[in-house]
Amino acid sequence: MGRFEPTNLDLDGKVILVTGGTGSFGRRFIETVLTRAKPRKLIVYSRDELKQSEMQIDFAERFSPDQMLAMRFFLGDVRDRERLSLAFRGVDIVIHAAALKQVPAAEYNPSECIHTNIMGAENVVRACLANRVKQVVALSTDKACNPINLYGATKLASDKTFVAANNLSGDIGTRFAVVRYGNVVGSRGSVIPFFNRLIQRGATELPITDPRMTRFLITLGEGVDFVLSSLSTMHGGEIFVPKIPSMKITEMAEVLAPGMAQKVVGIRPGEKLHEMMISADDARNTVDLGDRYAIEPAFVEYTREPLKGGRLNDEFSYVSDTNPEWLDGPGLLKMLDEDKPKERRRRAGD
Repeated sequence: MGRFEPTNLDLDGKVILVTGGTGSFGRRFIETVLTRAKPRKLIVYSRDELKQSEMQIDFAERFSPDQMLAMRFFLGDVRDRERLSLAFRGVDIVIHAAALKQVPAAEYNPSECIHTNIMGAENVVRACLANRVKQVVALSTDKACNPINLYGATKLASDKTFVAANNLSGDIGTRFAVVRYGNVVGSRGSVIPFFNRLIQRGATELPITDPRMTRFLITLGEGVDFVLSSLSTMHGGEIFVPKIPSMKITEMAEVLAPGMAQKVVGIRPGEKLHEMMISADDARNTVDLGDRYAIEPAFVEYTREPLKGGRLNDEFSYVSDTNPEWLDGPGLLKMLDEDKPKERRRRAGD
């Protein structure tokens, strides 16, 4: 059993849609659901036709024809509310993973990030309400907590939109929640694949933005499990934060390339020294659920049973440099090994 693997979630017979379904998270989420459950429909919603085509071919090679019968591929953008409303008809669960996520790109192209991350979130909420979707989980980021860059600011606005959407559902009954976690080990755009590319190209030194820098780390598989388990835990309006380890960037580089020189190149625009997932201002509304924290909504205008967990004191904050759980070299290598995609044969008779 993994760190966050759900134990009481039944997805059999459900219709599930994932926005941004061809991204790193979307692909792993859909693969996990196909492996563990028998959904009636599993809908990939994304705007990249090439990635959808590649995903169809890849999944058809690894899953049985019966499993592939559940798959649907919808082309569309979260900026298009009408297309979302059509795609969400008859859907039970929506996982909102679509976003523009690159910090430097968002700083340089702010309006594009705003249109996708903020207005797209509003479109998803309205489409869910219009179609009486039962549960919605939106993916957030540590950068939404006390944001200093545009990407983080747009995700904070998105988080607020999804939390407040519970107050709009009325007799529709749709429940919205958010999950927030740190760097995904090995995901596109993260530091580990970047370091590995440099190493493979024969680099003699690795660029370090600041030797003091720390990051929360979670594997893609753990991220998927965290979302699934949050589905079974949510009452509506929560921001779920996993308890995961931290690591210094310098130690990460040393594990990937022992003995290689490290060159300090300076922090990029909009980058933080340390990641924060819960601020002291959020602590008064946060409960400790054992393997995760849940930031509960500050105001509630709908019937909601509070989550049962220990209340945190007002001075609490969850920051990567003061995190009590730290990852060492062997721990990082184990995470990387466990999260490697494993070839599965799902065809009948294999």
